[in-house]
Amino acid sequence: MIDFISILENTELFKDISLSTINHLFVQDSFNIKTYKKNSVIYFQNEKCVTFDIVLKGIVSVQSTDEKGNYISISDFTIGSELGGNLLFSHKNFYPMMVLAKTEVTLIHLKKDLVLSLCQSNTTFLSKFLHSISDKTLILTDKIKTLSLKSIRQCIIDFLMYESYVQKSNIIKLEVTKKDLAEKFGVQRSSLSRELNKMRKDGLIEYDAYSITIVNLDK
Repeated sequence: MIDFISILENTELFKDISLSTINHLFVQDSFNIKTYKKNSVIYFQNEKCVTFDIVLKGIVSVQSTDEKGNYISISDFTIGSELGGNLLFSHKNFYPMMVLAKTEVTLIHLKKDLVLSLCQSNTTFLSKFLHSISDKTLILTDKIKTLSLKSIRQCIIDFLMYESYVQKSNIIKLEVTKKDLAEKFGVQRSSLSRELNKMRKDGLIEYDAYSITIVNLDK
């Protein structure tokens, strides 16, 4: 079994809580640890949220679909990230989007009573918990707003400009597949390929299977 205590100790939520407190509160019936296979559904859209989850291993992807059936990748969560905090205490505690295991994933599911005990026994945890759920709500809201307003070309340009800054090069090495990239932009892979071809014809970029080279994005 994964040593979940050592992982929790290094998360923002738990790093100021003593090991003895964690061990005292984390009795066996207050949580469970579960592993999900790659590409499996962790939560379906409209499934009820009954636990507060923390990623112990792998990458979790929150996705939605539009009216045409296109998958939109809203956000990815890695080790130490939390899920469900903004839903657990809501009157409408249903997942608005699908939650998938992008890789093999292990989650620790904290029951509602345990989260309440942590909030009541430690004001630092309570403060960080409230900050966390507020930040997650803003991230998801901003991502949905961005995807709904931007054209495919603008999404591609924003992606290239960001990666150019991070990679410090005009030759952007792709660490995701074209399919994954299309999901992030909320479009089909064929639509992404068409726009990339148009941008190449317009003299903006060159690309192959592994990279995209920025030629001139100011045209």
